[in-house]
Amino acid sequence: MILYCVRHGESCYNAEGRIQGQSNTPLSPLGLRQAQAVAGALRPLAIDAIYCSPLQRARQTAQPLADALQLEVRVDPRLMEIHVGIFQDKLHTEIADAFPQETARWRASEADYRIPGGESRRDLMLRGGAAFDAIHAAGHSRAVVVSHGGTFASAFKALLGISAERNPFSLYNASISQVNWSKQFKLLTLNDTRHLAAAECERISTSAEFF
Repeated sequence: MILYCVRHGESCYNAEGRIQGQSNTPLSPLGLRQAQAVAGALRPLAIDAIYCSPLQRARQTAQPLADALQLEVRVDPRLMEIHVGIFQDKLHTEIADAFPQETARWRASEADYRIPGGESRRDLMLRGGAAFDAIHAAGHSRAVVVSHGGTFASAFKALLGISAERNPFSLYNASISQVNWSKQFKLLTLNDTRHLAAAECERISTSAEFF
């Protein structure tokens, strides 16, 4: 099985520097152009299925490709971004002043620290890993997964046996990362944005400043 893992295009919250978590934010005008570029890059491939987070920014990224390939988007709630609880909808620059203790614990990368009202890094690893296991079990030849930076980073850690305390992955908006998963889960490419540069809709932004 080959998986093409697409982080959603730039959202309005990404453009504002705001923490979105599971807020149902739409793509920005740039993000909509990025979604079209993703569709152009993946359309020539023999894609069997498209899986997607239910959040609007992910579905808007998946839909142009689904339309081009005439495939149904298969929605899996386990592909949603981490629930960021009290941090949700806040600017990245606000949380240290508004929630100093909680922000310090989160930034210490404690694997089992749950944001009040939200999830922990380990929670997301388990959820994201389970979503990927289900996709693998479906037996597709080539599938696209459209999700979120934190979710992909956590699922990759779970499936590669990387500890929850480490955070080695940061994914760009509308980047494509390729996985070969036959006997083992192998990450072949990470953060490919050549399709965005070609379409003149590239802006390098990541989930690293929060996740």
